[in-house]
Amino acid sequence: MIPGTAPVGPAELLAAWEAGLALGAAERSLLLHRAARPRAGTDDLLSVPVGEREADLYALRRSLFGERMQVRTECGACGEAMEFDLDAGTLGTRPAAGDRLLRVAEDGWVVEFRLPTVADLAAAGAAGDSGAARRRLVAGCTVRALRGGEPVAPERLAALLPDRVERLIAEKAAEADPTADVTLNVTCPECGEATPAELDITSYLWTELDSWARDLLLDVHLLATAYGWRETDILALSPLRRRYYLELCTDG
Repeated sequence: MIPGTAPVGPAELLAAWEAGLALGAAERSLLLHRAARPRAGTDDLLSVPVGEREADLYALRRSLFGERMQVRTECGACGEAMEFDLDAGTLGTRPAAGDRLLRVAEDGWVVEFRLPTVADLAAAGAAGDSGAARRRLVAGCTVRALRGGEPVAPERLAALLPDRVERLIAEKAAEADPTADVTLNVTCPECGEATPAELDITSYLWTELDSWARDLLLDVHLLATAYGWRETDILALSPLRRRYYLELCTDG
């Protein structure tokens, strides 16, 4: 969990899971982020850098399901199925605190920009294709742009900014906020080729939460049937005591 926040309980997690069933990936990210920071408002959650949101989700994942993450992917060269373990404690590096203003100077251009926030990413995604989204993201995060010493309005950057400068901005942002996009290079044990595998913590955590919720609801059903308890009473039990009562039901 995030330092200074109260741990989220099973009832709250079940409510989040139920609400997220009909949502898309961006809305699920916000839902999970709210579970990680239950005291934060929506505007606050949307205003954090993308990597900070991801770091919060990694912290939530560790608090709920532990340090070990099992990742499955497929070799891009030969199609071999690959499976490996990750230590979640090594992931989720937070952007440096303090002044997050970054600067790129190249080919007569000087661009000062901030790290993209969750809201910036959502706005860029609405632009459609990846090229347009990238240009919209750069424009939205630019604080000041100069070409040959003359100011350039952010809305004109899409038409005027050279590709090389745009790439340098993206590289600088990725260096400052590495958790915003975690990509693993996995070497295939069969053919030896390396395959890039993007680790999407929202998708990974949601899959685990979905499995956990369905298992917990089955436990509630079995205990309610056996003892006549209410759902709230069953959820208030610790996992160890709940498992013990289930074993007693099986033994009986």
